[in-house]
Amino acid sequence: MAQILLILGGARSGKSARALALAVQPPHVFIATAEALDFEMAERIRRHQAERGASWGLVEAPLDLVGAVRDHAGEKVTLLVDCLTLWLSNLMHHGCDVEVETETLIAELVAAPGRVVLVSNEVGMSLAPTDPLGREFRDAQGRLNQCVAEFADRVEFVAAGLPLTLKGAP
Repeated sequence: MAQILLILGGARSGKSARALALAVQPPHVFIATAEALDFEMAERIRRHQAERGASWGLVEAPLDLVGAVRDHAGEKVTLLVDCLTLWLSNLMHHGCDVEVETETLIAELVAAPGRVVLVSNEVGMSLAPTDPLGREFRDAQGRLNQCVAEFADRVEFVAAGLPLTLKGAP
């Protein structure tokens, strides 16, 4: 059964750095949900890869996060999923059933051996989106975070690079 850690925070809050600090012991596998669809994102991905170093395995899973967790979890392995927010965005963009995908992910996380560290944005602390798609995404992200937090052993919120434990032992 996996040890599940959820790291929440706003954009550029330090949540990815915190997740890396929690997953420092190899073997570890980085599961990336981002896609390099433009130059800026490609550069961002390149910088993140350089920060991690060569000891990290890498799996790109913009849509099939469940399969990536299933295929790469192991008793002594730490998986770092960065991030649930982009995964959700990808699912919505491709017209996937977010509720079914979330339920399937939760089941896989709970059954997985080893440790899983998940990064996700907290998007509900900002201004309310003005358009229906923005509101739909905000609501779906909030529900996804709540579902994962329910089953997580530990949940942290990161602001200004400082972690605050919301659930579980620090």
